[in-house]
Amino acid sequence: MTITETYLKGCFEIEPTVFGDDRGTFFESFNEKEFIDKTNLSIHFVQDNQSTSERGVVRGLHFQTGNFAQAKLVRVIQGKVLDVAVDLRRNSSTFGQHFSCILTGKNNKQLFVPRGFAHGFSVLEDDTIFAYKCDNYYNKASESGIVYNDPQLNIDWMLDEQEIVLSEKDKVLELLNVLG
Repeated sequence: MTITETYLKGCFEIEPTVFGDDRGTFFESFNEKEFIDKTNLSIHFVQDNQSTSERGVVRGLHFQTGNFAQAKLVRVIQGKVLDVAVDLRRNSSTFGQHFSCILTGKNNKQLFVPRGFAHGFSVLEDDTIFAYKCDNYYNKASESGIVYNDPQLNIDWMLDEQEIVLSEKDKVLELLNVLG
């Protein structure tokens, strides 16, 4: 397993070692000991989530506040997404910057998104299955987010504007500079 820190401190790209033969493939999607050894982070995941989406769906940019902040380990089981993490840590030299990467059911890459970040993704193929682990339980009262098309972030979601599909909740999220 290769674990590489992105230019956003604490945010890691993870590429598993995939073993294949005439039966198919096998890989470890998570190994706590190896994760700790390569990141110096001890994370205890308490919840697994999964969504299915069609091309054009944008989910996010979401985060939990206060005591319900969450770190996430995200991956695609089937399909393709552009995955995005935004640094919201006010004391960080990369505050307001984002990192994005392509996650697919074929490349098996993962992204570890630490607490203090917003997270979102755009779906680039139909029938995409997205899965993620969280280190804290979801709390509706603590959910927040940044609108996907915030001009300060200037994220290229790799979709034409007219094909983007948002939830009603995501349509009314705030701009980064309003979150104060």
